Amino acid sequence: MKRATLLENGLVIDGTGAAAMQADVLLMGDRIAAVGTGLRHRLPPGLVLADVDVRDCTSLAIAPGFIDVHTHDDAIVLDAPGMFPKLSQGVTTVVTGNCGLSVAPFVVEQPQGALTLLGNAFRYPTIDAYAQAVQQARPAVNVAPLVGHTTLRYACMGDLTRPASSGELDAMCALLEACMEQGAIGLSSGLFYAEAMPAPADEVTQLARVAARWGGVYATHMRSEMANILEAMHEASDCAFKAGVPLIISHHKCAGPANWGRTAETLPLIEELAKRQAISMDVYPYVAGSTVLREDLVDGIIDVMVSWSAPYPEMTGRRLASIAAEWGVSQQEACIRLKPGGACYFQMHEDDVRRVVAHPLSMIGSDGLPHDRHPHPRLWGAFPRVLARYWREQQLFTLERAVHKMTGLSARNFRLHQRGQIQAGWFADVVVFDPQRIRDVATYEDPIAQSEGVAMVFVNGVLGFDSGAATGRQAGRLLRRGLNGAQHPNRV
Repeated sequence: MKRATLLENGLVIDGTGAAAMQADVLLMGDRIAAVGTGLRHRLPPGLVLADVDVRDCTSLAIAPGFIDVHTHDDAIVLDAPGMFPKLSQGVTTVVTGNCGLSVAPFVVEQPQGALTLLGNAFRYPTIDAYAQAVQQARPAVNVAPLVGHTTLRYACMGDLTRPASSGELDAMCALLEACMEQGAIGLSSGLFYAEAMPAPADEVTQLARVAARWGGVYATHMRSEMANILEAMHEASDCAFKAGVPLIISHHKCAGPANWGRTAETLPLIEELAKRQAISMDVYPYVAGSTVLREDLVDGIIDVMVSWSAPYPEMTGRRLASIAAEWGVSQQEACIRLKPGGACYFQMHEDDVRRVVAHPLSMIGSDGLPHDRHPHPRLWGAFPRVLARYWREQQLFTLERAVHKMTGLSARNFRLHQRGQIQAGWFADVVVFDPQRIRDVATYEDPIAQSEGVAMVFVNGVLGFDSGAATGRQAGRLLRRGLNGAQHPNRV
């Protein structure tokens, strides 16, 4: 086997947002060894060209591997570690445990409610146990785990329809403390979901303080993304500010026709809040969201597509309006009959999506649900879609800025050490793609479809994807705080 890989004559987009340059990139072991021109003539001592796998990247871009900052991939990295839907997009790292939902630290045979979004892999009482499972599975991408507030509530409370008692909150804080000590990168919440909605702001703030002591982050699916979105934004920012922790607003959107256009209010508010605290957001490039079936999200106006249904699996992929008409009931009644299940809700307006995608504080996250029978197309296409639709077609930003939103900005906000940038000495997570061909193919009707234009993907220096296919060489790692390219371990 060759000792090194030389990516030659490519357009190097380093992930910082700086102007691209024509150059070579040399990979050795799990690191980027050198970046520059004419590297075949300036190899490190002891390395000869015969030991180098030289790849001609003329007309191709060389960029840091994309970082999917908003995933629910906690279990799928273990159940299907090839991670082809992500690897084929150029994704090399997934941030798990979002929306308050993480598979660790909690053990249960039959998960309920929002936990069903993660499948059935609730077998890990600690981050250490989850890390061991990831190491054994050896997924094709890196995994950076958040700890979910809802998961902590399930682990420490019997009745989730109320705020935690002082003893229960102490237990949650102690459990989170152990998780942070074992390398979790932060805390997430999903106050939008029934299991977490009863939690007052102070409950979240106390937990966020634990994450802050360990240098972690706080990501939140806010209490509301509809009529009360401004109040929810103030709540989230106040919690993070009081705790002294960086805030990440998950999948920022203005949901529901009555709220379309309100990004003209929310984005200036985020900018104002960013003057007093570290704040950022992630966004997926689609007008539909996807979550569990909930009749309160069915208004008879927006379109709803069923992604799975336990009692009526044959309705998967169908529109709720059509099912309701066939059954002779209201859409809300049809939704109730179909539960438990999931759906895509066409809640957003394209103008709002454009504004958020283009905003300098936004990162890209897919928010895909890998366990859905008929998933949202974002699972397979989010990252190429940003490049094809919002850079190449609509020119919302430069190619360098688009890559920055998927790499350097993401690594900085989630404190992933020495990742997200093409720089000598940094970890060799690298994607090579054709800027003129890269595009998403997945649709709502046919969501399981491989994107086009990605040529090669390296994870920790190992070629995991080449010429449209997985190589079978899986080199992903759990990115614990302070190890394998996560943030520095020192407690603050």
